[in-house]
Amino acid sequence: MAITDFLAIAFILLVAGVVAVPIATRFGLGSVLGYLLAGLAISPLLVRLGVDIESMQVFAEFGVVMMLFLIGLELEPKKLWDMRHKLLGLGGGQVLATMLVIATIGLVSGNDWRTALAMGMILALSSTAIVLQTLTEKNLLKSEGGEASFSVLLFQDVAVIPMLAILPLLALPELAVDVGAHGAGEGAHGHGGSLVEGLPAWLAGAVTLGAVGVVVLAGAYLTRPIFRFIAAAQLRELFTAAALMFVIGIALLMTAVGLSPALGTFLAGVVLANSEYRHELESDIGPFKGLLLGLFFITVGAGVDFAMVIEQWGLVIFWTSVLIATKIAVLLIVARVFGITGQAKWLFALSLAQAGEFGFVLISFALGNAVLGQALADLLLLVVALSMLVTPLLFILYDKLIASRFAGDKELEADKIEEDNSIIIAGRGRVGGIIDRMLQAADFQTTVIDYDSRRLDIVRKFGFKTYFGDATRPDLLASAGIAEAKLLIVALDETEQIDRLVGYATKHFPNLHVIARAVDRNHVYKLWSLGCRDIIRETYDSSLRMGRSAFEALGIDRQQAQALTDAFEEMDRSSMREVADLHDVNIPAWENEPLIEKVKELRAEWDPILRAQMDDIMKRGR
Repeated sequence: MAITDFLAIAFILLVAGVVAVPIATRFGLGSVLGYLLAGLAISPLLVRLGVDIESMQVFAEFGVVMMLFLIGLELEPKKLWDMRHKLLGLGGGQVLATMLVIATIGLVSGNDWRTALAMGMILALSSTAIVLQTLTEKNLLKSEGGEASFSVLLFQDVAVIPMLAILPLLALPELAVDVGAHGAGEGAHGHGGSLVEGLPAWLAGAVTLGAVGVVVLAGAYLTRPIFRFIAAAQLRELFTAAALMFVIGIALLMTAVGLSPALGTFLAGVVLANSEYRHELESDIGPFKGLLLGLFFITVGAGVDFAMVIEQWGLVIFWTSVLIATKIAVLLIVARVFGITGQAKWLFALSLAQAGEFGFVLISFALGNAVLGQALADLLLLVVALSMLVTPLLFILYDKLIASRFAGDKELEADKIEEDNSIIIAGRGRVGGIIDRMLQAADFQTTVIDYDSRRLDIVRKFGFKTYFGDATRPDLLASAGIAEAKLLIVALDETEQIDRLVGYATKHFPNLHVIARAVDRNHVYKLWSLGCRDIIRETYDSSLRMGRSAFEALGIDRQQAQALTDAFEEMDRSSMREVADLHDVNIPAWENEPLIEKVKELRAEWDPILRAQMDDIMKRGR
């Protein structure tokens, strides 16, 4: 292949990813689906250019190896031990139950038991990327259902390791002949220079175990001095090269002894989970992992058989529906067994109902190891992809039907507020808790409302009175006496909740003084437009204090440093009021041209004045 051909293909792949992923993310589909759709879009062009998609996919599979190395880095022994019940119970129960049910369906459909079992493994997994991203965006990751889903996803990531080890044992002789004839097995995972080829079984097993031991011992005892030696050169690119060398070397060793390279890198990652170089390794390997995984998913999309989609669209939709319905039923049963009820149960079941990105990996691996035929593999690829595409619709179903249905249950669970204080504090986190302690110390009585039951259990042990409930609910605010209150302090964590409460309070109680917590400067503008006039940026005062400390570290005495800080604060507050009047809730600040021009105008006006004030302060200090 000429260099121009290589560059043209690389350019096409990069353009497809750069265009498709932001669009998919904007519509809540996630980056994985973006890459997949990009592959679907450019598939005809790659075919026209004569690109060997399968060979490209084999190369891109190394992104999976890197992913499992990074997963291993995250699995500290203590973290695993704390999550052991959910991991083994929820995770193990979901994977085993789903795998058996789908394998049974596969058997009934006329497949060989080995193929049916492989289908169960592939479809038992869910999409870590889509689920975690969506739960995070919807602020549900720390909820009961979100934590249960995370535990299952973590177990699934680990379960991929034994699945990769088991799948080659399920090879079908008739498919093995076909794979061997076409070289697929060799192309996917074959190699020359095997360390165990031709050895007796007992010796081959001993060599394999020895290789695993080498990986564990090297990770525990050799990596630290090696990375310490390399770090002494103070060349970032050299450390990156060493990290890649480490991962590639382990992958080669595992391949040479007949094991999955992912297994070795995963073990190495676990060994290095407590290493002082862990975060450096994550930052260096992460971009390569992301690019290779993106390339892998593009090749998966590009490899989809469009003719089959047209010819068998009914079959694809049918099996996708069977998959989603089966997984929802299994997940609901598992949730019931482990005491997950109500809204959390439905979030748990709907969020994990799809197949996952590792399904693509296992399908490719099973195809290359003569476990699946080409036709079945193509069908499974389409089923996995379609189930992932449906996932955003399942979350919409949860938001519109499930969450709203259980809203009434939440209202019944809220504490009955029997006090009628003039001060109401919404939120008792790291901000609201300090405010409450200050007011209580000055003998002001407060009514504090918070919706984090675990946080309330902790603060109540220390004698702090807090009511459980959603402070954005009008009826709960009414029972807290908001109509007669003098002061409402909004110290909630989430931006949307803050906006909702501030908007309601300023609209219905114009004489109520509202102090609101803002997460950043743009949030200040939003709260100002909602009618709040006492807004505190959560990091503003600490930033001013750090700036004052910077002045002192530069040799300026404390009094001058405070005067300089006060001058800057006065300028910043004055300019912010003028900018806030130009804020438009329908336009992001960085796209609001009048606001941008005003900021530039104020900077040009205030910077010389501020410098003159600071020069005057410094002269008077001398």
